[in-house]
Amino acid sequence: MKHRIVKHLVVVAGIAVLVGIARDVHASTLDNLRARGMLHCIVSTGLAGFSFTDAAGRWRGLDVDMCRAVAAAVLGDGDKVKFIPATGKTRFTLLNSGEGDVIFRNTTWTFVRDVDVKMTFIGTTYYDGQGFMIRKDKGVNSAKELDGATICIQTGTTTELNLADYFRSNKISYRPVPIETSEEARRAYLADRCDVYTTDMSGLAANRASFERPEDHLILPEIISKEPLGPVVRHGDNQWEDIVRWTVFALFAAEEHGITAANADALATRPPNPSIGRLLGSEGALGEQLGLDRAWALRAIKTAGNYAEIFERNLGPSTPIGLQRGLNASYKDGGLIYAPPFR
Repeated sequence: MKHRIVKHLVVVAGIAVLVGIARDVHASTLDNLRARGMLHCIVSTGLAGFSFTDAAGRWRGLDVDMCRAVAAAVLGDGDKVKFIPATGKTRFTLLNSGEGDVIFRNTTWTFVRDVDVKMTFIGTTYYDGQGFMIRKDKGVNSAKELDGATICIQTGTTTELNLADYFRSNKISYRPVPIETSEEARRAYLADRCDVYTTDMSGLAANRASFERPEDHLILPEIISKEPLGPVVRHGDNQWEDIVRWTVFALFAAEEHGITAANADALATRPPNPSIGRLLGSEGALGEQLGLDRAWALRAIKTAGNYAEIFERNLGPSTPIGLQRGLNASYKDGGLIYAPPFR
C-alpha cells in the first residue's frame, strides 16, 4: 500500500513538534480499518472515569465506551478496538502518523489545535473546566491564595497556558512541577513534590476518589477555563469525520428518545415514532449515506448504552468519582448535550 509522508512543524501548548503525517493515497480511514478489522483508538495513559484499565486489564471509561460504540457501528463488534495510550505530548503525533484512527482522550477543542495543528474536532462529549486541588491542612480556600505555590501540571496540555494566564492576570506567582501523565501527577502530589495539582475538574475528582483519604483534599472553587472535551480525527477525510460525529450524536439522541442498551432492539422492531425509526434503521437509509448499514446506530447504542447510561456508569453519583451531570445533562434537562435531527 503506497503512502506519502508530509512533515511539518506544529506547536501544541507551546511545544514545537515535528509531525510526519502518513497519508494513504488510495484508501480512506474507513477502508483501512475495515481491512485490518480493528479500530485504533487513542486514549489517555490512565484516567479514572474516562480511560483506564480495571483489575482484569480491560479498558473502561466514558472515552472507552465511545470508542467501542464507533467500533460497533463500523465493524459490528464493540470489542474490535485496539486502545493506544498517549500522553498530552504524543496524542496528536500518533493520530497524524496514522497509528490511530481517532482520539478519545479528554482532549480540549481549541482554535490552535483546530486551525494550526490541523485537527478536526468532532464535537463535545464532556464540558469541563480547569481547577485546583490542595491538601486541606494547607489552610487555602481560594486559588487567589496560591502565591508562590508549587504546582504539578501535565505538559503538552491546555492547562499549562491556562495556568500561566490565570496567575499573570491575578498578579501572583507559582513554580511549575512538570509531569507527563495523570498517574505521575498523582504520585508527585501525594509525595508532596508540589503543593497543588491542576487539571480539568473531572480529572481532579477522579484522582481524589483514588486517594486513601480523599476527605483530606480540597478542590478549590475557582474554575479558570473552558474545556470542551471530545473526539478528534485527521483533517481531510470527511466520511470518517461524519461517521464518528454521528455515532456520538446517536448516543445523545438515544437519551433524548429514551432508547437504552436494553430496549433498543424492541424499539427498532416496533418504533413508536418516525424519529426513532430513522435513528435505529427501521426507516430510511441514513447508514447507507455514511457508507455503513442501516443498523449502525442500533449497534452503537446496544454496545455502549445512551449518553446518560455511559455517564452514570463511569462518572455519576453512584461511582467513586461522584459527579453530577451539570452542563453535561441533556438539553431537555437544562444541559448542553444536544444532537441535531436524524432526518
